[in-house]
Amino acid sequence: MTTPLQPLLHDSVVVLTAPSQAWSTADGTVDGHGIHGFYHSDLRVLDGIELTVGGRRTEHIATATPDAATAVFTSLARAIDDASADPRVRIDRRREVRAGRITETIVLRNALGTAVRTQVGIALRADFTPMQSVKAGLTGSEHPVRAVAGPDGVTFTSGAVTATLTASDAGVTVGDADATVSWSVEVAAHSSATLVWQLEVDDPSAVVAGAAPSPAWKAVSASTGDSRLAAWLQQALGDLQGLRMSTTQRPDDVFLAAGAPWFFTLFGRDSIWAARMLLPLGTDIAVSTLRILAALQGTKVVNETAEQPGKIMHELRPAALTIPGEGVVLPPLYYGTVDATALWVVLLHDAWKWGMPASEVESMLPNLEAALAWMRDYGDSDGDGFLEYVDTTGHGLANQGWKDSGDSIQWRDGTLADGPIALCEVQAYAYEAAVGGAALLEAFGRPGADEWRAWAAGMKERFAASFWIADPAGPYPAIALDASKRKVDTVTSNLGHLLGTGILDDEHAALVAQRLVSPQLDSGYGLRTMSSDSAGFWPLSYHGGSVWAHDTAIAITGLARDGFGAEAEQLADGLLRAAEGFHYRMPELHSGDSTSDTASPIPYPAACRPQAWSAAAAVAVLTARLGLVGDAQAGTLTVDPIPGVGTIEVEGLRFGGEVVNLAVDEDGVVTRS
Repeated sequence: MTTPLQPLLHDSVVVLTAPSQAWSTADGTVDGHGIHGFYHSDLRVLDGIELTVGGRRTEHIATATPDAATAVFTSLARAIDDASADPRVRIDRRREVRAGRITETIVLRNALGTAVRTQVGIALRADFTPMQSVKAGLTGSEHPVRAVAGPDGVTFTSGAVTATLTASDAGVTVGDADATVSWSVEVAAHSSATLVWQLEVDDPSAVVAGAAPSPAWKAVSASTGDSRLAAWLQQALGDLQGLRMSTTQRPDDVFLAAGAPWFFTLFGRDSIWAARMLLPLGTDIAVSTLRILAALQGTKVVNETAEQPGKIMHELRPAALTIPGEGVVLPPLYYGTVDATALWVVLLHDAWKWGMPASEVESMLPNLEAALAWMRDYGDSDGDGFLEYVDTTGHGLANQGWKDSGDSIQWRDGTLADGPIALCEVQAYAYEAAVGGAALLEAFGRPGADEWRAWAAGMKERFAASFWIADPAGPYPAIALDASKRKVDTVTSNLGHLLGTGILDDEHAALVAQRLVSPQLDSGYGLRTMSSDSAGFWPLSYHGGSVWAHDTAIAITGLARDGFGAEAEQLADGLLRAAEGFHYRMPELHSGDSTSDTASPIPYPAACRPQAWSAAAAVAVLTARLGLVGDAQAGTLTVDPIPGVGTIEVEGLRFGGEVVNLAVDEDGVVTRS
């Protein structure tokens, strides 16, 4: 018996508008293998879409993706062409995915001097397999699947979900769970024929819905001396538009889905980080992300869901999420994350500094106070002054920081650390949250600012005393403290998250900066999640040697904020090198192989793409290169470019609700309008 395996993604074409997506081969065929299918919410509605002309598959020659929602597959129909060398019968198949809908427009072009007569067919197969089963390499719907012909087309049903197929002027043949639409076509000489089919899905159980694109993001444009950055920004902004969604309960509160295909929903940590990186484009996505997460903030202790008063949620699904083979079963609304609560506070503070309306900030101050209290009263479960996590259910996530795979927290010899785990970066987030939270409480005349500044000062002192490890190459912070408060000694990219938070003094910040650009961590394509001299290192390990764009971007931002411009630019250049290698659609992660070993970045074959925080990393790199610091309370937007980054012209940035256009010349001189 063959063991089911998670599908690979790296060589498939994806077209999406949240919460719908279509994955196919390069020629547009959905062949029932692996990830291929048309999905809505967390359900694969179709696992078969096949085009034939004259009863045969066409010959693919090109695929174009003008935007995240659209792909154009160009092919030849040589069976109905003449025998000359020049192809004269061509098919352009335009696939568009919008929320709850897939539409294909098929244009058959005839350059012959005579008419062409043929049959064009689209064979569709309904599937209705849940996404969690697809991810596990399994297929099978939870309810019987039926196909029924009606006066307006074909309706596929499974449980409460319906999908309606329409195709103008087409004949329809219906099977048990499949249908074929066909057209008899005559294309005159030097002419074309256009055929259209469409499938619309209605899923009353969905908890997420689509959201309109951002006009402000459409207005952003960049021209840079380093053309890679401008190209990455353009692709990233288009991908981010496709990842915008809301919940069905709060349709006006837009957030960014974490990524396609697996994480097409609200994730506390991911959505917060993406919104934070995008603050130079305006505060709208930050405000609505903060608002939806505040609406779901924990109010009581529920062990099964990991909910606690003040805690920010981790993940929202329409039903329980079961990960076959791993013993993981997560409830539909799951709170198993140790960092999202502090990061929510940090985003609120940073959005305020970038011009979030005071009335919006003030409305969330009770949530701020609850989140701060969670760090003190629940996040520190054993009273040692650090935030730690442990799964108490036996079927939740074993690791609850951003590196949440089961083997991500390990000793340098490769053995796994025992929990409860106190991650280094979580203490930095908590410190930054306490300082920022104190500033907000003080600014709005609420009590507690002095208490939280004292709490932060204690955290900084405890961190310096408890996390640092002596090493011949220079001291460095442990990735974590284990259950016995021992310093877990693997060198990892987590160090980069400490910079810019304020938890490090100048000497320690310099040591971290030096370590980040070492050849053991810097692959030349970004920052490795684990140092290459660790026993557990493997460049294709999810969290044990791979490179994550957002992780590197966080380090770049921190380096720039703490004055390490050269180191920030070294890592930024690596990310841009990787972006170029991936045609500027940065995946969730890629291999940690070094530039000395490979001329282009090697994919992590199961990586999501697009991924919200990988796309938002483009804006983070731009922000670091420009040295942008917003302070709406002082009415100042500081622009302090990293020396030597070359010319940068950007239109459509936003600060304090106003549009800002910036230009930096070769000498670093800044002009703005």
